[in-house]
This record gives sequence, structure tokens and C-alpha cells, in this order.
Amino acid sequence: MSARADTRDEVVLVRRIVLPNSEKVAVIVAINRPDKQNCFNTKVCQKLADVFHDIAQEIQSYDLNVSQGGNGDTPNTIAAIIFTGTGDSFCAGADLSDPPNPLHQSSDLPHYLRWNPVYQMSKIGVPIIGALKGHVITGGFELALACDILIGDSTTKFRDTHVKFGLAPCWGLSQKLSQRIGPGRSKMISFSALPLKADTAYAWGLLDELADSSTANCGIEGIDENNYVFHRAIKLADSIGANNQVMIRRYKRAMVEGIDNEGLRRERELGLAHYLEIIGDGSTFEGAKEFITDQSRPRMQSKL
Repeated sequence: MSARADTRDEVVLVRRIVLPNSEKVAVIVAINRPDKQNCFNTKVCQKLADVFHDIAQEIQSYDLNVSQGGNGDTPNTIAAIIFTGTGDSFCAGADLSDPPNPLHQSSDLPHYLRWNPVYQMSKIGVPIIGALKGHVITGGFELALACDILIGDSTTKFRDTHVKFGLAPCWGLSQKLSQRIGPGRSKMISFSALPLKADTAYAWGLLDELADSSTANCGIEGIDENNYVFHRAIKLADSIGANNQVMIRRYKRAMVEGIDNEGLRRERELGLAHYLEIIGDGSTFEGAKEFITDQSRPRMQSKL
């Protein structure tokens, strides 16, 4: 997905497309800061939370319609969300010049959860497909793990740098990564802060599929023919759209509600306690910023 001239100042792009075979709708949500590797700032987080909140509310209206005797499945029904980024990366983490307030993002208070993008993603009743290219780092890693299905390509690279900079995860990484790839590999990634390349991520089950040229030609005009990840995501959304939409939503609900959420709450509690302890002097964020902007530092080669 590329930014059009009239949307270049929007930090998040939202587009609805009619899927060619099922004729259902996919909503494309793209972080749009390609010059910053789609690092998120306060504005991006607020916009993402707003977009995902509105989508969740719309999908909830489908189920309300079913409970009132309606169909719950019309030509305009949203079948899937595709979450991606413009340019060469999905999301390289927080923009340290304006990071979202970690105390707010760690909070369980309703007025802070309203502006927590990962919490709002958890309320969406249809599959969320992460179409991941390039960097998927720390907070961007957590945004990816909030998706139901992850599709990458040969450029996709994950990295969790929380421990490198003394930061605490509060969007689910400590729980969701181990659910995907097991506790040992999860600890290896998070405790080492080493990058994880696409082929290993796929072999370990972090990426559900690696897209290549064979996945192109999704049937929708105007999409970069070399964006294999996006083409594959649209094809998958179309396959989802061809099935019974009421059952899709109920199936997802059964899967999600079967996961123990106590760990996610505990992560936020620990994150809140950590940030209450360190936030005053600001040194943690400044240290991370200096590390990232230091062009003279040696670049670490991943052994994962």
C-alpha cells in the first residue's frame, strides 16, 4: 500500500477494498511514516486506537443484528483487517522524540485503554492479518503480535530491544511471543535482544507464511506487484470472506476467550510499576535515543 499525494500527511491510512471473489470487504490499516520506518509516536498510537475502536464497534453491530434476527452477513460486511505499513518496514518501534506515555499504555483504567491500540485490536471480532515487511521492532513487534495471522517476506526482521534499554513490555510481548514459539525461544529472543531473520521466524512459527512472487496477482489493480506480502494478505482475506461470516466471528471469539488473559494483565502491572520507578529522570529514553542515532556504533549481526 502506498501513500497517495492527498494522504501524505496522515500518520495512519485507512482504506476499504471489495475482495474480488467473495465480494466482502477488507479494511487496510497502514502506519504511514515511511521516512521514519513507521516508528509510532503519540499521534500514531491515538489514531490507531481510534481506527481499531471504530472497526470493533462496527463489527459488534453485525452480531447485534444477528441477535435481533438479522443476517449478520451482507455484501458490505468486513471479513478481515489487513494491518501493514507504507514503505519498506512494518514498524521499527517507538519514535523516541515523542513516545506514547508508557504509564498510560500500561494502565488498565478504561480512559487509558481507550487509547491503547493493542487493547482496541483485541476487541475486533474478525481476523487481523499482519502484512509485515522490513523492520518489526520492540513496540512494532508487539503490534504485530496483536494480529491473528502474520505474513512476511524475505525482508522481514524481528527484534525485541526492551532489555537493551531498560524498557518494559506492556502490549503483550512477554505473553504472546511464547504462545507462538514456546518459552525457550521466546526468552532467547527477548533476553538477547538479537534480530530474528525471516527464515528462522517462519521455521519457529512466528511467521505463519513467507510470501514470494508466487503469491502475487491478488486481482486488485493499483497494488505494487512486488509487494508479495500485501498480495498474499488480500488473497487470504478473500478466502476468509468466502466462508460463513457469523461462524468466523464466533470461531475467533472461542479461540481468543480460550487464552488466559491473566498474564497480559500481569505484564501491564509490572510495566506500570517499572515506569513509575524510572520515568522521572528520563534517562532510559534518552539512552535508547542516543544508541539508535549513533551512526558510529558497530552493527550487530544476528546469530538467530
